[in-house]
Amino acid sequence: MSEMRSDGELLRAVTADGDRRAFEELYRRYAPWLTARMRTRCADAALVDDVVQETFLAVWRGTARWREDAASADAAGWLWRIASRRLVDALRGAGARGRLRQALARLRHRDEVSAEERVLAGVEHGDLAGALVRLSPELRAVLQATVVDGLTTREAAVLLGIPPGTVKTRALRARRQLREALA
Repeated sequence: MSEMRSDGELLRAVTADGDRRAFEELYRRYAPWLTARMRTRCADAALVDDVVQETFLAVWRGTARWREDAASADAAGWLWRIASRRLVDALRGAGARGRLRQALARLRHRDEVSAEERVLAGVEHGDLAGALVRLSPELRAVLQATVVDGLTTREAAVLLGIPPGTVKTRALRARRQLREALA
């Protein structure tokens, strides 16, 4: 039985040499964890599965660059940053498609407002969950990292792949928008 390779060794083998076995081992090691972690951010299991697959495809194709230095030596954090960016992109696209579907549905049933739709509109426009949904994916990601996950500004910056100052600015903007939405 061969010795288990470190994450760094696997990533070097995948990114430098295109080692398929190293890639498969990396996938087995991190795909379940990444999927579970992504599902805490997005309830759409199919979208999460797509994001995880796209993340590993980016690693395999070399479009995601692994640099083994102090800032990115953690394989899990590196994979998480790739996946979280892809999730934000996917949600941004899904949000636009969802808004279009809602607009078309309103046009089709302009005169027909059901009691259920009125209740949902009240929930959407009157509570914290509705206010959170209306935040941009970037602001929501910062709030989730700092408030829900309890990360420090610096940890959130590493996780999201943005500077700490950007984390602080986005957190401030998100809180301001939430206050306005809930006032």
